[in-house]
Amino acid sequence: MAAVEIDLGKLPFDIDFHPFDHLVAAGLITGDLLLYRYNADSPAQKLLEVKAHSESCRTVRFINEGRAIVTGSPDCSILATDMETGSEIVRLENFHGAAVNRIVNLTESTIASGDDEGCIKVWDTRQRSCSHSFNAHEEYISDITFAADSMKLLATSGDGSLSVCNLRSSKIQTRSEFSEEELLSVVIMKNGRKVICGTQSGTLLLYSWGFFKDCSDRFVDLSPNSIDALLKLDEDRVIAGCENGLISLVGILPNKIIQPIGEHSEYPVERLAFSHDRKYLGSASHDHLLKLWDLNELVQDSEDGAKNDSSAEDSDNVGMDVDDNIPTSSKGSKKKNVNKGPDPGSSNNFFAEL
Repeated sequence: MAAVEIDLGKLPFDIDFHPFDHLVAAGLITGDLLLYRYNADSPAQKLLEVKAHSESCRTVRFINEGRAIVTGSPDCSILATDMETGSEIVRLENFHGAAVNRIVNLTESTIASGDDEGCIKVWDTRQRSCSHSFNAHEEYISDITFAADSMKLLATSGDGSLSVCNLRSSKIQTRSEFSEEELLSVVIMKNGRKVICGTQSGTLLLYSWGFFKDCSDRFVDLSPNSIDALLKLDEDRVIAGCENGLISLVGILPNKIIQPIGEHSEYPVERLAFSHDRKYLGSASHDHLLKLWDLNELVQDSEDGAKNDSSAEDSDNVGMDVDDNIPTSSKGSKKKNVNKGPDPGSSNNFFAEL
């Protein structure tokens, strides 16, 4: 049983926790942005309900030390909302030429966004401009993660591939071979040596850093359904949320299901996130519920438990970035019928008013 359950009323697409307060935001299929204050000893309190977008609110992130919330939508707009008042700070129309599907924080001053046509944009909140733009994929961007030490952005896509975008060179460094299934989620583990991707079939694909053309290992026993969300607990364990509603703790190399964490009664798990203090795991599902699971004991076990056997790892030379050729897809590109807007570029001062 979850420590806290919040009935959002409608299907949620994304959740994000405030960076230092007991607040959680959710974006709904209705286009609404909700903000709650949570406490283990009392029901969650709704603080804000904002009609953020004319279409669904697919992605939500706190920015600027939690003072603002950024949301993205299929209406191709990005909205920044004041966290205290719920008032609109700025709305940028045609931020992307297609539906905005994912926004993630990279550093304290940069975010990345991905759209339904495979384009990724990086925004620098200090320079208040678009600093990078990558046409990385042929289908929607499903997930993005950031390797801060090497300044590389990794993204998964519905086209069945994993991309590596180099922020130092502003180039797409490499892209994996195309899988026959959609890649839906991605995390970096094993101190940067492994990249784990969740797939539509329920298989986890493991890539070795620097050898991204093809996966080095597969874990096929996790789920018969798609792995829609991955959240790294530590360097050896990842939390997986699946289409069948199950949330599981999974060991990587050796690959094993460690224990179930919770479930959403067979409803797909759309998103997973940690609270700022890592006391709670938040899960949002198609059952319209946001559940907060108490992870205190689990995290303590992680800190005190024995590490997995490192001999299970393969012997790839992980210090090399040897992949540098981008494959051409053999798949047909399924472009969506959307009205193209202007390239935001550096001229659109999105963060000027934040």
